[in-house]
Amino acid sequence: MSRYERDYRSHSEQGQSGRNGNNDNPHRLYRNTEHRILTGVCAGLADYFGFDRRAVRIAMILAAIPFFAFVVVAYIVMSLVLPERPRQLYQDKEQEEFWRKATMEPKNTFGTVRHRFRELDMRLQKLEAYITSKRFEIDRALKD
Repeated sequence: MSRYERDYRSHSEQGQSGRNGNNDNPHRLYRNTEHRILTGVCAGLADYFGFDRRAVRIAMILAAIPFFAFVVVAYIVMSLVLPERPRQLYQDKEQEEFWRKATMEPKNTFGTVRHRFRELDMRLQKLEAYITSKRFEIDRALKD
């Protein structure tokens, strides 16, 4: 467990606020104006999702071919709505990696819960099959 995870958990459990005055996750969607070509929307999307900036820009251009109006309007709206990324958002690389992992964790948690429910469902099916079988009646009769 990293020091950032310990600090965040202890502040959250005690109801205290983080270094910015709140418990907000600093890994959120921003416009990255440091690596921008136009307004930094593609660079911000790439930073948020952990993709290569060039790949996001190429995907945006390819999406603009069949859906030009939608892509242009969405880009303009995102340019106006998304805040600029603060220059010193993270203290160091370790903190950035922690928040990126924390942001992606719900997806992993959902997959784990879904897997557990599948396992429980299979166990329940086996139990139902056993209880409704002749073998269960024989085992029950022998125990009594």
